[in-house]
Amino acid sequence: MNSMDVPKFVSGLDPEDIEGGPNESRVLLSGGTSQHQGFTIRHVELRLYRKRHDKRLGYYSLITALVETDRGSIELKYDEGFRGEDALNSTSRMLAEYVGLASLINRALIELQGYLP
Repeated sequence: MNSMDVPKFVSGLDPEDIEGGPNESRVLLSGGTSQHQGFTIRHVELRLYRKRHDKRLGYYSLITALVETDRGSIELKYDEGFRGEDALNSTSRMLAEYVGLASLINRALIELQGYLP
């Protein structure tokens, strides 16, 4: 099954919140052959969608995680709120510096399993 044949799912997101694509994205893992829970992880990406701007608090951001595997892809909410101008970079750094990437992948795979037969 190639990447064009795998199903794509969105979990816990309003489709209007992500239509038009992200304002920014950061690839955390690409071209991987890492195995987790019977899935081959191909790609992990954080996506930033800016929703609105407040003069005092800055941008209200929605950060999602896109996890692509050999059996399907899923995009799910990672974080949201007034996270400042550098929300995507600070979230990416936090995931890389702590054990967050493995937790993110595990959470996404649990969600994805709920969609697959």
